[in-house]
Amino acid sequence: MDTFRPRLRRGLTRRDLLKAGLVTGATLSADPLLAPRRGGAQQPKRGGILRVRGYDPPHFDPHLTLNFKMSTTLSFVYSKLVRFKVGSGVPPGVFTVEPDLAERWEQPDDTTYVFYLRKGVRWQNAPPVNGRELTAEDIKFTFERFLAEKANPHRYLLDAVDRVEAMDRYTVRFRLKDPFVWLPHVLASPWASWIVAREAVEKYGDLKRPEAAIGTGPFLLVRYEPNVKTVFRRHPDYFRAGQPWVDGVDWLVMEDDAAALAAYRTGQLDAGPWHFWTVRQADVDSIKKSHPQLVYQDFLSSVTQVIYMRTDKPPFNDLRVRRAISHAVDRQAIIDSVFLKGEPTPAVARGLTEWSLRIDQLGPGAQYYRHDPKEARRLLAEAGFPQGLKTQLTTTSGLGSDLVDAVQLAQRQLK
Repeated sequence: MDTFRPRLRRGLTRRDLLKAGLVTGATLSADPLLAPRRGGAQQPKRGGILRVRGYDPPHFDPHLTLNFKMSTTLSFVYSKLVRFKVGSGVPPGVFTVEPDLAERWEQPDDTTYVFYLRKGVRWQNAPPVNGRELTAEDIKFTFERFLAEKANPHRYLLDAVDRVEAMDRYTVRFRLKDPFVWLPHVLASPWASWIVAREAVEKYGDLKRPEAAIGTGPFLLVRYEPNVKTVFRRHPDYFRAGQPWVDGVDWLVMEDDAAALAAYRTGQLDAGPWHFWTVRQADVDSIKKSHPQLVYQDFLSSVTQVIYMRTDKPPFNDLRVRRAISHAVDRQAIIDSVFLKGEPTPAVARGLTEWSLRIDQLGPGAQYYRHDPKEARRLLAEAGFPQGLKTQLTTTSGLGSDLVDAVQLAQRQLK
């Protein structure tokens, strides 16, 4: 389900699959989000500490967990071969791959990608890496560890990779088992494609400790206080000239949403206090009154919240059961009750403008998004469950109270 959030301004296609309408998850959407920004474009000035609501990660090793608290925290420290284009002119939901550590790349054939590294990129000047130059061997080491680490939950993303070769000091070649057009997008992913240092792994055994978080990114991790904050300071030798503009970031752990909102109101936070550094739609009117100097802008979320099912096992391997679940969920009622604005959307968030379709554009598949409890009961009976079925619905409070409220409403609808 996509939600309204205020945000700071600063062969077979996916479309074909959507039109097929084979529902494997029930989705909701309150698509437009809202973002506060200061009025008027100004030339940025260097300096200052950015204070934002952050997270306490389970640890700091990107190859040993799948966790957004870890990924967002490490994003200050590390770089990737390529990245998704960023900047004030890039609307949310547009994922264009651009160079990062690689200054360019090419694909000479269907199973080969060659990346040419920037020269003179320096690791952060912290032991045991000590500011040495980044080379192709670092890229090779990173992805060999990525593929060899059996506990890596992201490993499947690069199943198509056969081997990674350092052709010379600044050239890396990826050999694929089969054609895989999404390789640059996976390498741009902020989940686990950060380039890590061999010395840190060798010294600490893994990268779980905060002192092992040594990268080539814009900030150095200088202090970690569990459940309190992580302190980042500007990397003076960062390869993007003049960046970052701020001298540091204080990544403040605030698990209580009310406390985070109060901190934003009183100027203790410089970005929205809700997840994704936005303001909850329910808080927008009061924030506008208390912060009239900010300009707010709706945008379409690039996130969809869905009910995930084990479709390889009973009862969810039966298409009729999945369609019954989809009919049972009243998406618009949840949006109106919890998120206040928006409309239902199919499984691909409307913020992903190059991929998403409106429900009324799904053709025959649109019918399965209709709230129809009678049809849901008929489908369940046809699937062999005339009295319904019992299962467990698991969620998390880690993404805020709105998600918990939405899941509880969905649970009642399903019941």
